[in-house]
Amino acid sequence: MVLTAAAELFTARGFRHTSVQEVADRVGMTKGAVYFHYPTKEALAVAVVEQHYARWPLLLAGVTAEGYGPLETAERLLAGAALAFREDVVVQAGTRLQVERPQIEAELPVPYLDWTELLTGLLSRAEALGELRAGVRPRSAARSLVAAFFGTQHISDVLHERADIVERWSETAELLFRAIRAE
Repeated sequence: MVLTAAAELFTARGFRHTSVQEVADRVGMTKGAVYFHYPTKEALAVAVVEQHYARWPLLLAGVTAEGYGPLETAERLLAGAALAFREDVVVQAGTRLQVERPQIEAELPVPYLDWTELLTGLLSRAEALGELRAGVRPRSAARSLVAAFFGTQHISDVLHERADIVERWSETAELLFRAIRAE
């Protein structure tokens, strides 16, 4: 409950403009009770970001269980991430906190690296299976997909509070995956 309340407030107001008292009020606790679980506002922010990152292995497991090839898995994984960015307040808060990382005096996970490694692995397997267009380098394509995805989600957030992220990512994904898929 505390992490969800904090995520809602961090998403709406940001790190600097959210207080532990507001989090406590939202869940009907005392500020001291929140501090019992999270000794600082920074610790609370780190916990929200960690929960954000904990979403992705679950998404990957779900997509992988569907039994698609590696390129289709990459496509479906990113489509699922777009949906999570639209609907999951913890994902939204984790992203905002990552953007605001210079204001948070705590060690946060480095963003984008895990996504790049995951997609590089999938695209390398796709290459081995002949699913990639000749000349496409898996790591370069993965970096481009990550940049395009997170740029799309950021623009969607700024312009439309992510209401259109699924549609905007679908447009971008169609273009990018067409460019890297073998004919």
